[in-house]
Amino acid sequence: MASEETPDSGERLEQLERAIAVLEAFDRDHPALTLSEVAALAGTSRASARRILLTFKALGHVKSDGRYFSLAPKVLNLGWNYFASLGVDEIAKPLMTELVREIDESCSMATLDLPDIVYVARVHTRHIMTIAGGVGSRLPAHATAAGHVLLAGLADEHLDEYLESAPLTAHTARTVTDPARFREDIAEVRRRGWALVDQQLEIGLRAVSAPVFDSTGHTAAALSVSSNSARTSLADLRNRCLPRLREVARTISTTLARTNRRGTAS
Repeated sequence: MASEETPDSGERLEQLERAIAVLEAFDRDHPALTLSEVAALAGTSRASARRILLTFKALGHVKSDGRYFSLAPKVLNLGWNYFASLGVDEIAKPLMTELVREIDESCSMATLDLPDIVYVARVHTRHIMTIAGGVGSRLPAHATAAGHVLLAGLADEHLDEYLESAPLTAHTARTVTDPARFREDIAEVRRRGWALVDQQLEIGLRAVSAPVFDSTGHTAAALSVSSNSARTSLADLRNRCLPRLREVARTISTTLARTNRRGTAS
């Protein structure tokens, strides 16, 4: 009787394996690589590496200056899909719900899909917010606290590309539309590790946000608390809401990383 095929024999997609190896060639120590370097690190031929890189470039996951290749911001979506599959509803939602119960403010989690943020989890308070929306809702990254946190997590060259390709549209008189000042704001977010945006998206709406990290230490999502300016002062957001928000964001990061390690080991 013929033995049943296993994933180690006929069912494995070698081209897919090579494609994943090409993506994994890029890391913190190798952010930009030549074709030859990619082929060597991925353990494949130059011709195969070239086809894979050009395919990823056409899909928007890789960019090139003609000599060097590097990952593009869109590749973050691949990482978020796995990050989310680890259990946002099971892990993050209960913690977000408890936070909302404590501080009586709405809480959201978002990821980056330039030029927008996309909500992947939301817990509303009893207070009615003008901009509510559910999971899957999109808002402009440059005018939101979550967007500032997620943009701060990008490499400098990816932030540059974003600012060159996406106009900083004014949504209120408070929206920062000058690229130089916007860069300064993002630099400040990187320095302190959180963002506060006051009525840049809509008058009366202010929010504070902190990063949620994946198992490699990269910013995978942003956790935010939002409120109405007539009810919650900036000082209240910073002093009452922010400490608990950052604590919950750290707990989610740690729990998801631990889940990731267990899944890798199994």
